[in-house]
Amino acid sequence: MTKELLQQVRVVDPVSGTDQLADVLITDGYIQSVETTISEIPADTSVRDCQGLILGPGLVDLYSHSGEPGFEERETLSSLMAAASTGGFTRLAILPDTLPPLDNPAGLAALNQKMQALKQARVQTSSPPLLYCWGALTQDVAGQQMTELAELAEAGVIGFTDGRPLSNLGLLRRMLEYLQPFGKPVALMPCDQKLAGNGVMREGIQSLRYGLPGNPAIAESAALAAILEIVAAIGTPVHLMRISTRRSVELIADAKTRGLPVTASTTWMHLLLNTEEVGSYDPNLRLDPPLGNPVDQAALLQGVREGIIDAIAVDHTPYTYEEKTVAFAEAPPGAIGLELALPLLWHNLVNKGDWSALELWQRISTKTAICLQQTPSAIEPGQLAELVLFNPQETWSVEKQTLKSHSANTPWLGHALTGRVVQTWCPAS
Repeated sequence: MTKELLQQVRVVDPVSGTDQLADVLITDGYIQSVETTISEIPADTSVRDCQGLILGPGLVDLYSHSGEPGFEERETLSSLMAAASTGGFTRLAILPDTLPPLDNPAGLAALNQKMQALKQARVQTSSPPLLYCWGALTQDVAGQQMTELAELAEAGVIGFTDGRPLSNLGLLRRMLEYLQPFGKPVALMPCDQKLAGNGVMREGIQSLRYGLPGNPAIAESAALAAILEIVAAIGTPVHLMRISTRRSVELIADAKTRGLPVTASTTWMHLLLNTEEVGSYDPNLRLDPPLGNPVDQAALLQGVREGIIDAIAVDHTPYTYEEKTVAFAEAPPGAIGLELALPLLWHNLVNKGDWSALELWQRISTKTAICLQQTPSAIEPGQLAELVLFNPQETWSVEKQTLKSHSANTPWLGHALTGRVVQTWCPAS
């Protein structure tokens, strides 16, 4: 029997709405007690002084990329799990764009078997996160042929998405009709690729100034408006992923006012950065969708706080040094983030007084679990210990050797950050 006592830790629990100092006793993977002070300490208990530390529910990521299978030089399942645990994530949903893609039960079964073996071996981390797989909606590059959705649902996918835009709205309508009885999340990325053209950053004053092809905001909002019309007609719940523009926030607010069954997420980098940072031409700032203009960033921040945007996703996208060390316009879009999201969100939003600790934790833990139709973890006696212990004052340097991820494609490489996860507890199964 293992017993851990966290003394005078700041407990931040969005489920109960508490933010308080307490002693927390963990026994054999379960929360045994949460009290103002635990005076009678059981024998053989490991006691840790946690003054200045924060204990919150484990973080949940809606969608991220795994290199394995097919791109192990970018990320393996082992390194992905280690990066997630190091960043405080206890649940992680993997997008289906592996090689081969997760568009059939056999491929899904093989990946699940590998994940389970790694978890049992507890490789690289003593507390590996729970991994889930999104099933692909379509099974061809052009996105014109739907997968065997019923078979994927039976195989245990967490939900359905391609993780990229769908251009065939007629097919989307049929898929939403077909998927309605399954009751699993369906995540869609709104983007009209013809309107986006060859744009590599958000169209606006900065794109003209930097001489980079612009991707107009209407490429997202026009596609979003079409998706919302289909949802209104069909009624199948949909999650709107990677929201990045002010107009999209307005459209989602209107949709929710009308009672449409939609949830939405943006990524952590779209909350923290905007087009003004692209002037560095750092290829790690090339994202899809591109970073928004300052008005977009402000609308996203307000939308998340008001609940229009339900959750914050990491969208961890690893690439090798060689793939990213090219000109900005030629770089593949995406950046890593599992080990960086919590420290940077805390420092830029909570430390500066814009958000409360509860607001941040709700958007990266509780609400993300709800978007996946899962029960959020809570810090209450009798609950499984699915927790993260965070030191908001610890300073560390983001270097290749300090990251658990195989890849280091982040604009914060070489920077000193304040805030680091001390420990992550994750259920054994």
